[in-house]
Amino acid sequence: MDISHVILYAVVPIIVVMLAGYISGKRGVFTGADAKKFNKVVLDFALPAALFVSIVQATREDLVKDIKLTVVSTIGIMACFMLVYFVFKYCFKKNTGADAAVSALISGSPTIGFLGFAVLEPIFGTSPSVALVVAIVGIVVNAIGIPVGLSLMNASLEKQNPGSTKKESAWKPVLNALAQPVAWAPILAVVLVAVGFHWPAWASPSFELIAKANASMAVFSAGITLAAIKISINWQAVLGSIMKMVLMPAVVLILGLLFHMDALNLKMLVVAAALPPAFSGIIIADEYDTYVATGTSSLTLSVILFIGFCPLWIWLTNLAINANLFA
Repeated sequence: MDISHVILYAVVPIIVVMLAGYISGKRGVFTGADAKKFNKVVLDFALPAALFVSIVQATREDLVKDIKLTVVSTIGIMACFMLVYFVFKYCFKKNTGADAAVSALISGSPTIGFLGFAVLEPIFGTSPSVALVVAIVGIVVNAIGIPVGLSLMNASLEKQNPGSTKKESAWKPVLNALAQPVAWAPILAVVLVAVGFHWPAWASPSFELIAKANASMAVFSAGITLAAIKISINWQAVLGSIMKMVLMPAVVLILGLLFHMDALNLKMLVVAAALPPAFSGIIIADEYDTYVATGTSSLTLSVILFIGFCPLWIWLTNLAINANLFA
């Protein structure tokens, strides 16, 4: 794959649109509150529509081929998620369990919902396979990662201040995550494909119109968010960026090779794992007023590093596949 194509068609457009959002935020055209509204449009309407209409056009054969993708995504991402949690909890004495949980929600989760389509489609084209990667990674992040992170954070906050948090069922965060359109829309599409439902071609344009707003609005909103938060680089922010941009794609690549994943799926999954940290982690950090400054700094640094790491991981993945490692 031509690395210059990756840079010009996937990385540069993201930088330009995100910079436009950042400048508009700094000039006061839009605020952090506006960014939250844009994010809601993306997560509740545009992204679910994009996922649904893309996946529902797949075949049963595609789903069977993607079982390894699901297994590797879940094991790789959640292993890195928990590693980030334990490293930040036990290697930094000042950190609480809540700080470590937010670190995991940020540096242990890729921002697949906001940048997944924006990065993968220019590189790998528009196909159900791209949507399945975005959907599967998104479900792992939203339906597994966020509930686990919230449970760890609430447990820590309750330990620090008994009675400060409501005692709720451990399943409630999971059910809340699955109730979001970004989770149930792709699941519904997979079910329809699995039962052999034939999606009519005339129905797609009604979904595609709002779906097209997903990537551009998500990236622009990300720029506004970065403009609204204070950045302060420290060693924890640097370590978080390294674990996100280096460790996670490396773990996913190794697992994918061990499981003998389909080459195209593996390339897409590695790029997805190399995406900057999840913006949802920053939203949760801000809501709980926990680890906001360092988490935000790690996110910002990772966005900058992604410019170089995206083409680097594509090149490394191609080398590994061509070398037929773990054959």
